[in-house]
Amino acid sequence: MKTILKRLLSVIFICILVFVSGIFYISRGLNDGKDIAINGIDISNLSDGIYNGKYKAGRWTNELNVTVKDHKIIKIDIEDDVTFSMPSVSHDLFNKVITVQNTTVDVISEATVTSKAYLKSIENAFNNN
Repeated sequence: MKTILKRLLSVIFICILVFVSGIFYISRGLNDGKDIAINGIDISNLSDGIYNGKYKAGRWTNELNVTVKDHKIIKIDIEDDVTFSMPSVSHDLFNKVITVQNTTVDVISEATVTSKAYLKSIENAFNNN
């Protein structure tokens, strides 16, 4: 009976440890991510082409290709997505950027850090060229 109790306590301890580690991983970087500064972009002088932008920050690391034609963003494709991707978030956010032609758009509710990570990659695509 004691060995069964010891095994049960060991399993419970391991489950708690895994749960706490998971919560730490998921929440790590949230506060820093909310503070990402989105500065906007100016594509008026850019040539037609595909611009690659990256943002590196833990589970929000991503890489995007932004297609410009006639000084307008016409398409944004994900090369390497964030760890916990939500296609509806990227779709809605990218549509906003294409409509406004800038990264100074409202983030997607309940996905603030993910939205800002994508927006920063778009900015970086143009700032690095």
